Amino acid sequence: MPISALFIEIVMSEIYSPSQKPYKRNSEILDEGVFPPGMNRLALGVEYNGGKFHGFQKQVSGVDTVQEKLERALSNVANEEVTLVCAGRTDAGVHGTNQVVHFDTFAERPLKAWTRGVNVSLPNTISVKWAQVVVPAFHARFSAHSRTYRYIVANTYTRPALGYEQLTWVREKLDLNSMRSAAEQLVGEHDFSSLRAAQCQAKSPIRRIHYLHIARRGDLVVVEIQANAFLHHMVRNIMGVLLAVAKGEKPASWVSDVLAAKNRSAADVTAKPNGLHLVNVAYPERFALPASSPGPVFIPEALGGLG
Repeated sequence: MPISALFIEIVMSEIYSPSQKPYKRNSEILDEGVFPPGMNRLALGVEYNGGKFHGFQKQVSGVDTVQEKLERALSNVANEEVTLVCAGRTDAGVHGTNQVVHFDTFAERPLKAWTRGVNVSLPNTISVKWAQVVVPAFHARFSAHSRTYRYIVANTYTRPALGYEQLTWVREKLDLNSMRSAAEQLVGEHDFSSLRAAQCQAKSPIRRIHYLHIARRGDLVVVEIQANAFLHHMVRNIMGVLLAVAKGEKPASWVSDVLAAKNRSAADVTAKPNGLHLVNVAYPERFALPASSPGPVFIPEALGGLG
């Protein structure tokens, strides 16, 4: 190889080391040196009622989604096209009290423009709660080390008329002791193949559930579940299994059989989406994101307070 060509190859290898990736808007940044000068990365805390949306993620078909509404409102404030990344893509009908998103923009705006200014362009069912400039290393999805959901059941003889979109109604009296016995078998690291959607695209079915708390609050039964991450439909499928046990349709020991089967057909029950709320996404302290109560507003307990 000529000396000049060798010199160029050495220089290029030093500039573009294998660990570096070319910058792509909103992507995971492993080396902050590739972040463009003048670009800002912002994180937002978002609350939404998912009842009328076809999930969080924007879809090619153009149906209403939370992401589509957010990106349009953010683009209005930024005066440039804005795209975003979320911590967890919730399904149609599922709510978020503390969804976290991030986006990159060259726009320089006061933080209140990313909250109050954006909210002006959003429907009443979506609200930006806080905004914060973050370091390029922050990523709403990949930086998160846990997600927490609450599933809320209205356990009443007649269906509720108020708050119906945010509750799942179950007429049968639920046995919480059996439900808790079943839930204990899900805590820890397991292969959750039996409890993920058939169309789930995750490479591995292994997930770790940190805790699963169940409490009765008047006519409401509240289930709080925290894990490092969740598979597609995992929480709703877990709730389908727990509700079957709580209604006396299956014994608590059935949960172990479901896990061992590693096959979705072992427990083909999925709870309705309307009782499900993404209430917390946790990140390393170095990112110093604002703290928010988990909610929803009619459940005042702090995170982990139902145990």
